[in-house]
Amino acid sequence: MGRYIARRLLWVLLVVVLVTFFTFLIFFVIPPVDPAILFAGRAPSERLIEQVRESLGLNHSFWVQYGMFLKRIFLGDEYGWPGFGMSFVTRSPIRENFLGRAAVTAQLALGAATVWLILGVFIGVTSALKRGKWQDRLSMGFALFGVSAPVFWLGLMSLYIFWEKLHWLPGTGYVPFGDDPSQWFLHFLLPWVVLALLFAAFYARMVRGSLLESFGQDWMRTARAKGLSERKVVYKHGLRASLTPVVSLFGADLGTLLGGAIITETVFNLPGLGTYVVRSVNNGDIPVIMDVVVFAGLAVAIMSLIADILYAFLDPRVRYT
Repeated sequence: MGRYIARRLLWVLLVVVLVTFFTFLIFFVIPPVDPAILFAGRAPSERLIEQVRESLGLNHSFWVQYGMFLKRIFLGDEYGWPGFGMSFVTRSPIRENFLGRAAVTAQLALGAATVWLILGVFIGVTSALKRGKWQDRLSMGFALFGVSAPVFWLGLMSLYIFWEKLHWLPGTGYVPFGDDPSQWFLHFLLPWVVLALLFAAFYARMVRGSLLESFGQDWMRTARAKGLSERKVVYKHGLRASLTPVVSLFGADLGTLLGGAIITETVFNLPGLGTYVVRSVNNGDIPVIMDVVVFAGLAVAIMSLIADILYAFLDPRVRYT
């Protein structure tokens, strides 16, 4: 197990290096316009361009610039660690604003992930156990609806029904947990459910297919022949084997969401990384865009590593392949 984890850590390190390298390449080398001109603002003077080029280290070679980029990200900068640099639109450090928005996105992603994992596994197991019956048709109908319905439409309809018409839940916006835990939960409830419906539909179909496939395996028949109860056969043996593909997909999906759920955050006016990067793209704030891209890549790599370790725990054969 230790050697398996070590190999996966080396793979994650390689992915992180590639993400940072291509991010740097895209924003500093490929653009036809000198990055110093982009960062210097509108109609800059030659002196200002030279000052910006020197402050950004653009007068160094490519590899020296890339080393400075890595150092700022992993070792910090003059604003602290982790190093996010300075916004060239607001002329202020990105770090505090970035971390605050990342916390909001993390709350949205983790809450939605909990909802979709519970819903997906429950509906998938129910559908597999009731194959061909009305419960199965109802579950697959839900899965089809979840896959087909756009997230922005679900968000707007849920706001219209539960906020505008029924007044059961508050509308858009964000309330910190420390200010009012109950309002924090109520403001996140609709975004969690709306974001979770799409993923829950995929997971339900995956669990159903994997569980039905497990039912036909020899080791399931052997477990029944030993006299184990149907509950133990399904949940202890069948479900554990069926969760291995779910765990792998769950890590990648959660890592992607940690980089920002743009549509959901926009519909519910949540100050997360998704709305932050959209605003930065509109304003041409390149340092913020780079930070979000690198953070999203790190999140996907780390969550994939955790998923791989859980995958090996659920299926020990993975460790030796």
